[in-house]
Amino acid sequence: MTYRAPVKDMLFVMKELAGLEAVAQLPGFEDAGLETAAAVLDECAKLNEDVVAPTNWEGDKAPSYFHDGQVTASAGFKEAFRQFAAGGWQGLHHPVDFGGQGLPKLIHAACVEMINSANMSLALCPLLTDGAIEALLTAGTDEQKTTFIPKMIDGSWTGTMNLTEPQAGSDLAAVRSRAEPQPDGTYKLFGTKIFITWGEHDMAENIVHLVLARVTGAPEGVKGISLFVVPKFMVNADGSLGARNDVHCVSIEHKMGIKASPTAVLQYGDHGGAIGTLVGQENRGLEYMFVMMNAARFGVGTQGIAVAERAYQKAVQYARDRVQSRPVDGSMSVAAPIIHHPDVKRMLMTMRASTEGCRAMALVAAAAQDAAHAHPDAEVRKQNQAFYEFMVPLVKGYSTEMSLEVTSLGVQVHGGMGFIEETGAAQYYRDAKILTIYEGTTAIQANDLIGRKTARDGGATAKAIAAQIVATENALSAHSSQNARAMHKRLQAARVAFEEVVGFIVGQARSHPNDVYAGSVPYLMLTGNLMAGWQLARAMLVALEQLAAGSDAAFMQAKVTTARFYADHILTRAPGMRDAIVEGSNSVNALALDAY
Repeated sequence: MTYRAPVKDMLFVMKELAGLEAVAQLPGFEDAGLETAAAVLDECAKLNEDVVAPTNWEGDKAPSYFHDGQVTASAGFKEAFRQFAAGGWQGLHHPVDFGGQGLPKLIHAACVEMINSANMSLALCPLLTDGAIEALLTAGTDEQKTTFIPKMIDGSWTGTMNLTEPQAGSDLAAVRSRAEPQPDGTYKLFGTKIFITWGEHDMAENIVHLVLARVTGAPEGVKGISLFVVPKFMVNADGSLGARNDVHCVSIEHKMGIKASPTAVLQYGDHGGAIGTLVGQENRGLEYMFVMMNAARFGVGTQGIAVAERAYQKAVQYARDRVQSRPVDGSMSVAAPIIHHPDVKRMLMTMRASTEGCRAMALVAAAAQDAAHAHPDAEVRKQNQAFYEFMVPLVKGYSTEMSLEVTSLGVQVHGGMGFIEETGAAQYYRDAKILTIYEGTTAIQANDLIGRKTARDGGATAKAIAAQIVATENALSAHSSQNARAMHKRLQAARVAFEEVVGFIVGQARSHPNDVYAGSVPYLMLTGNLMAGWQLARAMLVALEQLAAGSDAAFMQAKVTTARFYADHILTRAPGMRDAIVEGSNSVNALALDAY
């Protein structure tokens, strides 16, 4: 099965929903209009279709392996990564000053989807490097920036983030790795870090580890955590590589999915201490690491969209080829390809609509972050930052949960053959599961959505977004199209359900926290469903206008039909989720603990 990048859909969303031309008016992005975006996406598609995608299945069958402290990447990965780096893809949205291309996150996000569709295991390496670059740009010294960032941007070196320890998973207050100050201003680090993605490999000359640890004498809890740069090889004053640092891979994990991505256990300081330098100020490490985590969380959401797209493409191909049973309407007297059967169409449409809705949601969020960084008006920057921060747990949480449903449907479309590994459909299902777990589980995203993004501002951001949705509803209700009227009905019902839940959260978060947090993941799912549906409603309005103008009829009609399906079959879940959240919290907490 070959992967075909959905460039046309991406460009439609970027232009019509995410406001690409407005992004191209922002200072620094003047050359990033539609022509540039189309050229970049076309080149990115070629690389990922022709070079990266063929390595995916082979990497799953023959993963990276560990031997004598060294990790060897799967066959073909090193060459694919070299071509990725040589094309400048790692630096696409990073500053020109450090060798990047300085393009908007909007364009970068589409390219991130492509490489993750092509090979998620391989794509994790540049994703983590992006996060390391962002953290150093935010809080690194000038020396750290000039030493590490250009080499990571050109692909000579890669980056990691080291948070988790055996006793400290989601609760980073429990981090015990320690850092001892040295007379020369460096620190010696000691401790064990687990689940370090691409923490050891042979695809780059050096690996730049960003590590959370406690300086000797630091306060307990999250307030005593600092961030350090600890390279695999020390870097000499002239930029050349020096001695091997005291950080070593002691094993890699055997995983359910993303098998070709080495997940390392790293040991720091077994031979006298790993030498690191402090990023920013002592005891502010978690603050800086969240820069990495927010970049990575958006990236993981994009991974969900990417694996869903790949699963959808494979399922469509199989449904066209697999002949089984006569159509129920008697339109054919012989067995037909299963794509003729209504339930197969239902599954394929669920896969398609869910994927397109989440893609639109993510790209609209990416454009908001571009405006939050680059818009000349401070108030506009503030509004876009609030919108983007509200969307991050949705892009991460909803898109990854969506990918589980979609990749499961992909296996179902294949029937018994989907359960057979050689078909390839099962890999996407296995790969998707980690996305709801790493970089903060769905529950952690939901807690963030409730606590920091909804309750903290009294629901102001949520209500402002709801007001924008009302404007879309008004445009739908004024339209003569039956599809627009149907979308209006469903969108309005979902938005009302959302507003009622926001009111419940704001009113009860302090007085009845268990009741509110019992519905945290359903709230995230309701909100993500609504945001994706809102973008498809906007897409429907554009497509109806284009159809009336006689423009690209097949593509635009498919847009209308997909949005209508989403309205009828997916948006309709929202009111039921509202009932579960607002009226069902007691039954979540009612059972006595000793009765489980």
